[in-house]
Amino acid sequence: MMSKKQKTIQKEVSLTGVGLHTGNNVKMTFKPAPENHGFAFKRVDLEGCPTIEARAEFVVNTQRGTNLEKNGVLIQTSEHVLAAAVGLDIDNLIIEINASEPPIMDGSSKFFVKALEKAGITISKKIGRQVFHDINGPYVVDRLELILLALSPMRQLCIPFTENYKD
Repeated sequence: MMSKKQKTIQKEVSLTGVGLHTGNNVKMTFKPAPENHGFAFKRVDLEGCPTIEARAEFVVNTQRGTNLEKNGVLIQTSEHVLAAAVGLDIDNLIIEINASEPPIMDGSSKFFVKALEKAGITISKKIGRQVFHDINGPYVVDRLELILLALSPMRQLCIPFTENYKD
């Protein structure tokens, strides 16, 4: 088990573009979040600005994107935005968005990474949540009869990956 100090961004930064599946113009703003907040999407286009935390329990579909839903509110194709934050070792982030999906940009995480770097990364004073786990036996996370993650103890790093689109 290992812990580390948590990170968020120093200031807010926005991007605009077009949603991949909807074709709608989208404005997305990354905002700093408090310690132990995690990642959360805030739908500013809807009454009450509902928030959907980026947690496995809210994953409703993984075909052609990772879709999150909470209380009937949907976020589509969240994976590139989240990959950018995780890749920069950010732990806490509010992602305000005025549509159901982030802008696609060029199809990668590059523009999200650049925006987050422009916002600056700040380190909290408190030690954060546990970031590594010992895997002593098989561990499986599944949702809707789909295996999202399966871990087993190994002597060396091995990451097999399978992607299957049915349609």
